Amino acid sequence: QVQLVESGGGLVQAGGSLRLSCAASGRTFSRGVMGWFRQAPGKERELVAAISWSGSSSRYADSVKGRFTISRDNAKNTVYLQMNDLKPEDTALYYCAVADTVFTMVVSPNFFNYWGQGTQLTVSS
Repeated sequence: QVQLVESGGGLVQAGGSLRLSCAASGRTFSRGVMGWFRQAPGKERELVAAISWSGSSSRYADSVKGRFTISRDNAKNTVYLQMNDLKPEDTALYYCAVADTVFTMVVSPNFFNYWGQGTQLTVSS
């Protein structure tokens, strides 16, 4: 049984920084895309960032480009999201996810097989 456990969420002031981590257990992945999604109250879940298996390819939502950086450590089955210059509109429940896929990059939630429980980020103005 694959488990994804996120950590690092919390309350931060606008302009601040935070790093989210997500560790996968129960299986060692040899391929696949890891990603971060978020969902704010009353809104649909949206992709924040995704990273390919090798780490050479990544995708970001336009709203976070230049502020967020996704990275991964395959030896630790872990993905990270470094978030800088946080804004109140970044407030949401953040989920990590894994797509066990042969494709180098996928961004649709439909491709992601495994999901964490989420970690809350609240950015105060």
